[in-house]
Amino acid sequence: MLKGLVTALRTLQVFTVPGREARSFSSALYWFPLVGLLLGLLLAGLGWLGREAGWDGLGAALAVVGALVLTRGMHADGLADVADGFWGGRDRDAALRIMKDPSVGSYGALALGSMLLLKWVVLERLIAAGQFGWIVCGVILARTAQVQLAVWLPYARSGGGTARGFVEGAGPGHALLSGLAAFLLTVLLFRPAPAETLLAFAVAGLVVLSVGWLSLRKIGGITGDVLGAVSEVTEIAVWTAGALFFLLA
Repeated sequence: MLKGLVTALRTLQVFTVPGREARSFSSALYWFPLVGLLLGLLLAGLGWLGREAGWDGLGAALAVVGALVLTRGMHADGLADVADGFWGGRDRDAALRIMKDPSVGSYGALALGSMLLLKWVVLERLIAAGQFGWIVCGVILARTAQVQLAVWLPYARSGGGTARGFVEGAGPGHALLSGLAAFLLTVLLFRPAPAETLLAFAVAGLVVLSVGWLSLRKIGGITGDVLGAVSEVTEIAVWTAGALFFLLA
């Protein structure tokens, strides 16, 4: 079981982790929420440093850049590839071919720029309000969203791919246990505020359904790029919900 944790850590973040990889990559899916917690705490810590320095915008920028560094930009790259493929490809085969191309097109560049801008704006708001729990929660639910798509949707490519090992072998047990872990972690973060927990999960669930539907429609399933994209969009959506929650409260 701990081998799955090693695989999850090596997959989702940049630091070197000792130990052996899991034989079945899908066993790493159980640990995605926990890795999200660790990454979220690091990003919240960067935001806190900026706030302590009296500059909320700096804290937001540190968190945005830190997210890219800690994940090797993997999820951001997936978002760019999905934007290029889904909106640049005329059909399924064209979309998959574009997504495999390492270069970034106009749609991908626009998606990356929009993502970075939105993250900076909402993170600055959360940091100014001292709502670091929402920052951590967004990262946890982003990694849990990856698990849900890996479980419920087929792999779109006929050949190999970076996410194939995670998708094949994934089952309802992975979705249930990772979802339960994410829920318990979120409850602890927001204790005693059930409205915030429900809002965060509702927003994350809506993103998963939307991205899943779009991916099925465009390419008939998911790829590693789609998993990266759903992670980025879920983070933005949950953080935005948190920022609006305290703006309107």
